[in-house]
Amino acid sequence: MAKKLLGPFTQLLPLANLSLHGPLADHTLEIIENGGIVIEYDRIIDIGPYAALREKHGSTVTFVEIDTPAVCMPSYIDCHTHIAFDGNRANDYALRNAGATYLEIAEAGGGIWSTVQHTRNASMEALIARIIERVDALIKQGITTIEVKSGYGLSIEQELKTLRAIQQAQKQVPVDLVPTCLAAHMKPRDFAGDASTYLEKMAAELFPILRRENLTNRIDAFVEKSAFSAIEIRPYFRNAKERGFDITVHADQFTTSGSVIAVEFGAVSADHLEASTEKEIQILAKSDTVAVALPGASLGLGCAYTPARRLLDQGAILAIATDWNPGSAPMGQLMVQASILATAEKLSNAEVFAALTSRAAKALNLTDRGQLQRGQLADFNIYTTDNYQNITYKQGTLLPQQVWKSGALIYTKGEQA
Repeated sequence: MAKKLLGPFTQLLPLANLSLHGPLADHTLEIIENGGIVIEYDRIIDIGPYAALREKHGSTVTFVEIDTPAVCMPSYIDCHTHIAFDGNRANDYALRNAGATYLEIAEAGGGIWSTVQHTRNASMEALIARIIERVDALIKQGITTIEVKSGYGLSIEQELKTLRAIQQAQKQVPVDLVPTCLAAHMKPRDFAGDASTYLEKMAAELFPILRRENLTNRIDAFVEKSAFSAIEIRPYFRNAKERGFDITVHADQFTTSGSVIAVEFGAVSADHLEASTEKEIQILAKSDTVAVALPGASLGLGCAYTPARRLLDQGAILAIATDWNPGSAPMGQLMVQASILATAEKLSNAEVFAALTSRAAKALNLTDRGQLQRGQLADFNIYTTDNYQNITYKQGTLLPQQVWKSGALIYTKGEQA
């Protein structure tokens, strides 16, 4: 039978109907005790108390019985990663912890340019393999939608190679990859012109190919003193908007201006925000641009966290992502990072889970996932525990026993793939 009834779950958390904006108290979470979920093909068709679902659908479903204490909740969405890269920057991390500055590391052959060189030298096949390896690691954490940026090619040919590698990797993994073009990561050292000329070339020559090959619907840029200024990036984003791309911004990581640009262009998200002041917080809070916290970068760089508590209290939409990259955020452990941020910024469990599900979906402009309710994709995790609070309490060490994507069981802990 195409229809399945899963349950009973000790606790079933739909995470549905949560406000996108502002703070969330744990007492607002709906918890269905002894709950069940009915799926048909890739969608959820019913959810509620298991006994009632069994009586209602019993003759038309295949039963998937859960015979141990278990918690079921939506699977996670990692809305900001850089997992399309080759090479290693462990030496950068060691030098940084020993007191070296970013400039000193770059002059010693490290930094973003080091990863660009490694990624450029990698074959298409090697790059696809690296992406798949990292996707597999994220699946084991219960992540079934993964944003993946380019940005380590920084030429038309190499950016296309990366985005095509993401496209090919998508065919070989059971989860959804959301590609993003980050050709505006930095001006490459081997480009002869200035930053504005580089951006003009990317917009004029790369954007049409992205559309023609359907490689991405998202354009990102690093708005920062070490990358592109607000003045330089405006024509680039204007061109992207005119072509119908969604905009997202690496904003306010070390200095401000990026979040203002993000809101100005109606970006779906402004990511990082470690340097955001009250001015930027207020601007984001009054917009529908999602503020994406990246605690992995704070841990990797030893800098302040995104002001998540102040953003929420002012009414912003907060998502949390790994920022998995070889330089500043090499951990790639979403719940570890989210739990640490929660401790530092005093975030409720409801705020953390929303930031990894429905609010993260908003950051990717996706409306069919992030909550368990009729008509949504059947994307969910099953934890062997009797209390959902243990998920954050264990700070990422309690991993899902099962991960389901679009109505299919794609991972069981302890079983070989």
